[in-house]
Formats: sequence, C-alpha cells, structure tokens
Amino acid sequence: MRQVAATGCFATCRCWADMRSHRTELCFQTHSRREFINITPQVQECLSISGIREGLLLVNSMHITSSVFINDDESGLHRDFERWLERLAPEKPYSQYEHNGAEDNGDAHLKRTIMGREVVVAVTNGHLDFGPWEQIFYGEFDGMRRKRVLVKIVGE
Repeated sequence: MRQVAATGCFATCRCWADMRSHRTELCFQTHSRREFINITPQVQECLSISGIREGLLLVNSMHITSSVFINDDESGLHRDFERWLERLAPEKPYSQYEHNGAEDNGDAHLKRTIMGREVVVAVTNGHLDFGPWEQIFYGEFDGMRRKRVLVKIVGE
C-alpha cells in the first residue's frame, strides 16, 4: 500500500494485481403490473459464486420501467412507496402522458426515474457491506413480462 495526495488530504491506495470481474443476469417476471421483490439473497449468491472477497458490486435494472434500490424490507414501507409513487405518477388516465401512444406505461418510466436505476454495494470479506436493515430490491412498474437485472462484481 502507498499513500497519495488527494486534494490536500491523504488517502490509502491499494493496487489490485489480481482484480477480477463477474457478471450475472437475474430474470424476473411479476404477476402484477407493480411489485417490489427483495433480491438480496440472489445477489449474495452471485457474490458467493464469484469468489470475490473485496471490491464493489453493481446491481442495475436493464429495463426502463423497473428499478433497483436499497431500503428496509418492511411491508408497510412498500405500501407507502406504492401510494407515494401513484400520487407522483398515477397510472391512469393513460391520456395524461404524451409518451402513451401505442403503450400505456408512461407512469412506469417516471416511477423508475424516481426510484433509481442501480445500486452499488461495497464487498467486504465476501459479504455485502450493508448498514442495519439494508436490503436490495427490484421494483417493477410495468410487469407481467420477463425482465433482467445485471449483477456486476469487480474486485479480488
């Protein structure tokens, strides 16, 4: 390890001679238009399979009407999200969205923008380095068809 100057501060840098990467796609097909799914166990399994012990893990939705975010796994909170998002970007009437021509998912695009596309989590000693209660969720806003989530892990 070596120390380097960084804007008047000192930081410790570590060179990764043995850096590796791992890529997995998770697939989901919900039974309803909107749904929140805790995907933390699947993501941890991807991390375990990768063999990476230290690094960073990216999880992102590969569709513009779904989201990946971190929060608490509490059903009341999920219902709060649903009501809040529906107030901000109501599904109906479909005619309120210029996007809706051949499709009826203008609200789903807006909900995804609000909830976010991806999360990045530190990997420490082979585990997701979370704070208390943190879990990774897939948020579906235009479901009932097959969609993908990318898990990309980089480290050693």
